[in-house]
Amino acid sequence: MANNVKPLTIGGLAKVSGVHIETIRYYQRRGLLTEPQRPPGGIRRYGAADIDRLTFVKSAQNLGFSLDEIIDLLRLEDGAHCQEASVLAEHKLQSVRGKIKKLERIESVLSDMVARCHEQKGDIACPLIASLHTGISKAPEV
Repeated sequence: MANNVKPLTIGGLAKVSGVHIETIRYYQRRGLLTEPQRPPGGIRRYGAADIDRLTFVKSAQNLGFSLDEIIDLLRLEDGAHCQEASVLAEHKLQSVRGKIKKLERIESVLSDMVARCHEQKGDIACPLIASLHTGISKAPEV
């Protein structure tokens, strides 16, 4: 991010970053973003570094990292800890792969249930609704 960004109020920072003001305040409370000093009788101002930090946080969230995990990544931000960052990313990758497997099982069960619904003729109980009432033995827990 260029350093020629004009100082922004929290509202301006929220607008250029695409987050809500309360999100910025929450990130400050969590230690993800520093709160600038308030000049005497003035308004806190944010700059390019704050925009970069919010971009980092939002990008990491889009990859599925939790705020706690992002705090860990920010500790490694200087680039000298690539191995540690890699370990964090590998754990996240394993978690994502596990979620994908679970979603594939859910897809299979739902696909089967939808097919059973389409096979039904006449005024009989819906197999999907009946299965949900009795519990589905092969349905993965969500």
